[in-house]
Amino acid sequence: RYGRIMQAISGVHFNYSFSPKLWGVLEGVNQSKQKPQDFISEQYFGILRNYRRYGWLVLYLFGTSPAVSNSFFAGRENTLTALDADTVYEPYGTSLRMSDIGYRNKNQSTLSVSVNSLSEYVRDLTRAIGTPYPPYEKLGVKVDGVYRQLNANILQIENEYYSFIRPKRIARSGERPTKSLHRAGVEYVEVRALDVSAFDPVGVNQNKLRFLEAFLALCLLRESGPISQGEQSALDANHLLVARRGREPNLKLGREGRSIAMTEWARELLDSMAGLCEMLDHGEAARPYSSALEQQRAKIDEVERTPSARLLAEMRQTGETFFQLALRMSKLHKDYFLGLYPPNENRLGEFATEARDSLEAQRAIEGSDNTDFDTYLAHYLAD
Repeated sequence: RYGRIMQAISGVHFNYSFSPKLWGVLEGVNQSKQKPQDFISEQYFGILRNYRRYGWLVLYLFGTSPAVSNSFFAGRENTLTALDADTVYEPYGTSLRMSDIGYRNKNQSTLSVSVNSLSEYVRDLTRAIGTPYPPYEKLGVKVDGVYRQLNANILQIENEYYSFIRPKRIARSGERPTKSLHRAGVEYVEVRALDVSAFDPVGVNQNKLRFLEAFLALCLLRESGPISQGEQSALDANHLLVARRGREPNLKLGREGRSIAMTEWARELLDSMAGLCEMLDHGEAARPYSSALEQQRAKIDEVERTPSARLLAEMRQTGETFFQLALRMSKLHKDYFLGLYPPNENRLGEFATEARDSLEAQRAIEGSDNTDFDTYLAHYLAD
């Protein structure tokens, strides 16, 4: 449906759940009369709504994809500026990956999935999975005995829905995500808006994760009313603006029907996180959460500290294309990991044993399975 090039876009998924102790405290504070799991699911959906309201900040602070190789477009037209013979970019872009040319693509531009409640979320996803889409019908589903797609509907399965954050639960074997959520409620959230950092060997660092933890706490504890269709359109516009033009001087975003400077709003959000970070730092002399917060404040005051600005500055300084920089950084990170420790022969032996056992288990499963894929797929999609 989207092509192999689109499938090559990588991001970091940050899965997070709050402590059961916290839910007990909040139930008391809110004098909840709901079943515990219903209360927890409702609180997680409050987080989802506020993340939709404020998640543009994550794109500004951590977006690392202001440029892309021309080969990404494979001959398709684009409106980006040429940086060199191989690279195009948005001069003030932060995260093209999360813009309308990346995962937020036109194929799902008309898809509206409510996060006002668990029931509405499941309803909207289920509707999208069951609604035929003419352009996909033209592709065909199974052609000459080969599957081109699982079905010809707007979404083939739930996980195809591209969103900045999703409610999740560990599903039973063969259980669809919506069925799992409907059965037992939300267990954790999956933040999906993080670009892979070119400057960190594992694509992310602890300061970023600590900030995100505090940011999700902010989204939980702030008031989070329902999102109307009109508000959702404004929120989508904010995300796209920051993804495409987040470092633009004097950039304005829409908030409650009015225009506000992005930097002013960003400072308000960071200021409101200070107390949360102090609580999270309790007993830690190094104050790691407050330190992580201060590092993000610096990016508001000095835009050149943002990863997207750093990436473009690196390319201009070295004269490298996007492809060349990505390859060089990949090699640096590989050398970093290879140089951490000498090979551990015992551990390598354990890995070899695990691999052998895994392959044997796979053969046993396949040997005992007499269901063909067509039957399995029909059962899965009908469930």
